[in-house]
Order: sequence, then structure tokens, then C-alpha cells
Amino acid sequence: MTGSTSADVGILVLRVVAGITMAAHGYQKFFSGGRISGTGRWFDSMGMRPGRLHALAAATTELLAGIFLAAGLLTAVAGAAFVALMLVAGYTVHRANGFFSVRSGWEYNLVLATIGVAVAVTGPGRYSLDHVLGLTGPLSGSTGLLIAVAGGGLAGVGQLVIFFRPSTVVNNA
Repeated sequence: MTGSTSADVGILVLRVVAGITMAAHGYQKFFSGGRISGTGRWFDSMGMRPGRLHALAAATTELLAGIFLAAGLLTAVAGAAFVALMLVAGYTVHRANGFFSVRSGWEYNLVLATIGVAVAVTGPGRYSLDHVLGLTGPLSGSTGLLIAVAGGGLAGVGQLVIFFRPSTVVNNA
């Protein structure tokens, strides 16, 4: 393989694996375990209210962002969704547990958000729908970085500011 072909194949593998992983998270919220109603109750319990709304939003965003990243379609926007999703998950669920994922820390969230940013910056490569549609150049590089980091960061922080209301009950027993 030539250098550019190797890079294109490498980005393809990264996009597909990360995209399928994210899409699987959304799929399981819709179709596994407690489904949307159970996920909604869990979201309510952690302070993301209304829980059902956030369960639907998270499941839909994870599913679509994963599919879009895997396909290389609107890759910078998918990268922004990865950043927003992982920022919210890292803050609401994993922050108190430290860094390492073995202790349910935010390590995994950081890796997925970083993949979203990296692919938004580099572009999805030759083997992508963005390439076929001529969107690779206009939506990558510094534009991709801005979309993924600023767009995803603002979306995640905005969601936390508006909707995150953890319980303030303190148990002194």
C-alpha cells in the first residue's frame, strides 16, 4: 500500500470500529435490558431530567453518530456528537470514579471523544461518503477541529447546564 492508501485504510478501520461501538451503545438503549424506559429511569436517578427525553436523545444520537462516523458521512458533525455524548457521560456517570475505566472512570469517554476529534481533523479518508460527496476538504482540518471541539463541547456543556440536576439529598446516617 502507498502512504495515502495506508492512511485511508487506517482511518477507515478507526472510523468503522469506533462508529459501530458508538452505534451499539445507542442500539442497546433502544432494544436491550430496560430499553428506553429503563434507561430513562437511570438518567432520572443520576440527575439528567427528564430521563426519558435524555434516554431517547442519547440513544438516537449514539446510533446516528456511530453510523455516520462508520460511513464517513458528515464526519465532523459525527465527531462533535462523540464529543458531546462523551462529555456528558464522563461528567455525569464517570467523573467521580477517577480516570481508569477498570473503576468505571472517564478513560473510555476520553478515548471515544478523542477519536471523534481526530477523525474530524484528519477527515474520513478516501473510503468514505464525505469523499464521494466532495465534503472531505471543506469539513476537515481546522474547520473539522472547530466543529468537533467547539460544537461538541458547547452541546455537551449546554446539556449539562440546562438539564443536569443531581439530587442534593445528603445521607448522614
